[in-house]
Amino acid sequence: MFEMKDEYLTGIKQIDEEHARLFEIAEEAYQLLKEEYVVDKYDNIVTIINELKDYTRFHFAHEEEYMESIGYKKMFTQKIQHMNFIERLEELNLEEVDVHQEESIEELLTFLGNWLVEHILECDKQIGK
Repeated sequence: MFEMKDEYLTGIKQIDEEHARLFEIAEEAYQLLKEEYVVDKYDNIVTIINELKDYTRFHFAHEEEYMESIGYKKMFTQKIQHMNFIERLEELNLEEVDVHQEESIEELLTFLGNWLVEHILECDKQIGK
């Protein structure tokens, strides 16, 4: 369901590879949602959330370094969007996640899917131009 497509390519190898990894993490969450034989998914959800936090920080740092190196004019807007993404992940209430596991994964997937696609298509692709 979640995969890196050619239409998401920015033409910047490192950024494209890192975007592909973000789609892989989203796919892991999707596969967890579909896993009907795991009753308690809390630990797996927390692992995915933590990986997402760590990897997005790593990726955003690289992306921002690249933007700075080319004097990208919309870098400030990108930084704000990156901070908002991280804040959204930080604000997740893990007690609520534990109580409402399936819904939490669905909400995470909706947020992640929408954000990744919109951010890449509307913002990140502009970096490569």
